[in-house]
Amino acid sequence: MSTTRKLRLGPLPKIESIKLTFVCPVSLKADLDRYAALHAQTYGEAVDAVTLVPHMLEAFVAKDRGFKALKAPGGGSARRDQQVRPRATQE
Repeated sequence: MSTTRKLRLGPLPKIESIKLTFVCPVSLKADLDRYAALHAQTYGEAVDAVTLVPHMLEAFVAKDRGFKALKAPGGGSARRDQQVRPRATQE
């Protein structure tokens, strides 16, 4: 069953990939599963949340203005020279 609504994440391109493991809240996993079901319904191709996550993250990073400014030549040069330190997390 196809719908006329368009999702922010369009049809998925074929890409070279590596395996990355992360932990997320149960509620986020449920939302990702629902999004995957809607994506499959919209575009007629079965897909799961694990397949969608890299595309979602890529779209997020591509739209981040602050990140784009740091990537641009001459943009944010003082901050670009600093190492990015991961924040400590509690488990």
